[in-house]
Amino acid sequence: MGNAVEWFDYGVFTSGAITGIIGTVFFPGDSNAVLKSLALVAIGFIVRPFGGAFFGPLGDKIGRRPVLALTILLMSSCTFLVGVLPTYAAIGVAAPILLLLLRLVQGFSTGGEYGGAATFIAEYAPTRKRGFYGSFLEVGTLTGYVMGNGVVLAVSLLAGTEAMHDWAWRIPFILALPLGVVGLYLRSKLDDPPAFRRLEETGQKPEKAPIKETLAGHWPMILNLIGIVILLNVADYMLLTTMPSYFTTHLDIGANTSTMIIIGVELAQLCVLVPLGMLSDRVGRRPLLMTAAIGFLLLSYPAIRLMQSGSLVALIIGFGAVAFLLALILAVIGSTFPAMFPTRVRYGSFAIGYNVSTALFGGTAGVVVEAMINKTGDKNWPAYYLMGAAAIAIIPILRTPETAKVPIEVIDAETDRHAGALTGVRD
Repeated sequence: MGNAVEWFDYGVFTSGAITGIIGTVFFPGDSNAVLKSLALVAIGFIVRPFGGAFFGPLGDKIGRRPVLALTILLMSSCTFLVGVLPTYAAIGVAAPILLLLLRLVQGFSTGGEYGGAATFIAEYAPTRKRGFYGSFLEVGTLTGYVMGNGVVLAVSLLAGTEAMHDWAWRIPFILALPLGVVGLYLRSKLDDPPAFRRLEETGQKPEKAPIKETLAGHWPMILNLIGIVILLNVADYMLLTTMPSYFTTHLDIGANTSTMIIIGVELAQLCVLVPLGMLSDRVGRRPLLMTAAIGFLLLSYPAIRLMQSGSLVALIIGFGAVAFLLALILAVIGSTFPAMFPTRVRYGSFAIGYNVSTALFGGTAGVVVEAMINKTGDKNWPAYYLMGAAAIAIIPILRTPETAKVPIEVIDAETDRHAGALTGVRD
């Protein structure tokens, strides 16, 4: 639910920015209104690492459940408040300033959401079903994004263009509040995971938020996580948020057709995530990650060339191929990344590494690719960027231990031993 709320907001706000609705409401008459709207999308990524550095170690200190309750409350409330903000016509420049502040708070809270949700699921999951349980994390991502885009499209079609720019734009944002309330209710009914409760019972729970211990003792694995997340983020944001504009701008495909292709592919990904998560419980996480990385390295260029062929069928085949490679990663990150760190610093290590990589390579992927296409005239830059990210990711994938079928207790012992060697601390 938390991931769905996060990506519902992203889908709603991105759709509103691209279609010019946010610009019309908050930057009327500004020739750079769309650009400023997209900049507000990027602002959320900039503050994510700070949110991860705050909420992650805090979750290791006071528990996963209270922090996750706080992040979902902040995310859904900020999205709701965007929907009830006065417009520029009502309060002038104060309107975009308030919108900016809400985006900052929303991005900050998001920095503590994903790592906490993944940690919570992984610590609750049975050892031999961690891949199955973890795959539902990305089910939330895709569901939220499809819902966000779908609600904006539906409201626009039902209300009409004039009403959408007048008042109906508020509806998708307001709907985030009931989603958040449901998520908050569900989380409030759950206890902290067994692994964290064991720390409390044995007196090993950190007395302070362990930010120093996290960075000093686990930086090599955090770097491995950042390297893998580079490929995840480049592929994720490239395929799901950049390709719609690539289709319309560079391949002359209609906006509605482009949207339908993206939503159709996301629904197909939803269908394979859980089976792939179950497969990883049998064969391991690394085989799926390595298949995806090598696949992106070898198939990205042919796939992009297929999309450029002028045939809608070829475009769907090419896009579908790289989307399946992305699904291989999405299906296992919820079980792979939490298992890279011990329970004592799991939330913080995950949140810091993941959000640093997301801020640097996630929100910037589309901007970099579009800039390079405009500068060079080469429409193959999506392929080059994906291939570069894949080449980087292969190394940390090889350096990350296989943790399928390995109990959390064993992971704790092994990762703590390596951390002790790094910091000079002995048991």
